[in-house]
Amino acid sequence: MDEDGARRAARQHAETARLLGVDFVPMYRLPPDGTASGPAPVAPMAPIIEAKPADVLYQRAALPVGSKDKLKALDALRARYELEAPHKGFVTAFTNIVFGEGDPNARLVFIGEAPGEEEDRTGRPFVGRSGDLLTKMITAMGLSREQVYICNLLKTRPLNNATPTPAEAAACAPYLFEQIEIINPDAIVTLGLPAAKAVLQCDGTMGGLRSRWGNMLLPGGTRIPVMPTYHPAYLLRNYNPETRAKVWADLQLVMDKLGLKPAATPTPPPGNGPG
Repeated sequence: MDEDGARRAARQHAETARLLGVDFVPMYRLPPDGTASGPAPVAPMAPIIEAKPADVLYQRAALPVGSKDKLKALDALRARYELEAPHKGFVTAFTNIVFGEGDPNARLVFIGEAPGEEEDRTGRPFVGRSGDLLTKMITAMGLSREQVYICNLLKTRPLNNATPTPAEAAACAPYLFEQIEIINPDAIVTLGLPAAKAVLQCDGTMGGLRSRWGNMLLPGGTRIPVMPTYHPAYLLRNYNPETRAKVWADLQLVMDKLGLKPAATPTPPPGNGPG
């Protein structure tokens, strides 16, 4: 990487660390040889104020680019990710980088925490049982997978599907933030608590975050409305009427915001079983 590229990457990482409002002392996993890994601790910063209700108007940056331009930008970002390899310091055992897929001009983006075993094998986000359920959720919203964009905070599978550490999240977040800035969607749905906390730069429980709109504040100043909800894997483990109704209520708020009409027969919660 040349000097200008190094400076640009450093500014990007510093800006994202500030946006994330990091207020922890990172605890890193140790690889088998006992050497420490992960980025250096970041000084505490105050988190961004929680977003206002969904009906508040928000100003978005104008990005007059078409799908082909966005595809080129996403391809270039992936190439830079592969070159810089922020995961090189992680304790991980991955086969494929799972960068993201879908419509680069999508109005709606779904963000999870990290690839799992099936995602790592195929190189695609949200496949297998969790992916099938997410597809049903998207279909019930009146959309298809091809009309949305799906990605994760981490682009490589953590060892044993472990929850991303704060250090791992901080290292990978700049690439996710740039990914979202390129797509520039009208709304985001975060799937699971780690994704919600990284995107909203806040702490809390899923029960306290879900069903309330927040904002993803990008380095360029753009604010994207965010709706946190449960991860499909959690929903599969707790496939009961109460949890299904909560997820469907969150998705309905997104549909209302985007002016979407539900499918004739909703298939996600409340709906038929996960199988």
